[in-house]
Amino acid sequence: MSRVTWGFTASLDGFIAGPGHDMAWLEACPRMDESVVARLAADVGVILSGRRGYDAAREQADQRDELTAEAYGGAWKGIEIILTHRPEELADDPAVTAWDVDIVEAVHRAKQLAAGRDVQIISADIARQALEHGLVDELQVFSAPVMLGDGTRAFEVPGGRLVKWELVGPIPGAEEAFGRIYRPR
Repeated sequence: MSRVTWGFTASLDGFIAGPGHDMAWLEACPRMDESVVARLAADVGVILSGRRGYDAAREQADQRDELTAEAYGGAWKGIEIILTHRPEELADDPAVTAWDVDIVEAVHRAKQLAAGRDVQIISADIARQALEHGLVDELQVFSAPVMLGDGTRAFEVPGGRLVKWELVGPIPGAEEAFGRIYRPR
């Protein structure tokens, strides 16, 4: 059965992207063994991404290295869904599928496409929406030894919102990056 996972690497001050969705800071993150990355990537059938991240990745394509140019550093193969209100603008990109649906419908469809593998959310805004509907089954968190000071926060809700998580354990092989798995409490 497909799980919905939210996975990200965060800076020590809680950002998952720098200003302008810059991802160059990930180079400071301890490298995981390729077998760990391959194992994590193998579980994922569908990735749900946001339009701002997609646009930033395209704009920065010539500046990104193999770690930040593709999901799981290129180790992942599957379907990437971009949630956008203008899916027709992405029709010429064969690498992605674009949908204009709400998060509940997106997760429902993505689970069907995942065919028993996981649906991985890699967008802070999409993850926040999924959390609002109780759709996230697991959180996979890594930490980079940097502070960014600005950018996209892992979780931002005006006025705040408490979301409790239970530690399941470390991600084997990702101890240097403080890889941890949590489930909703």
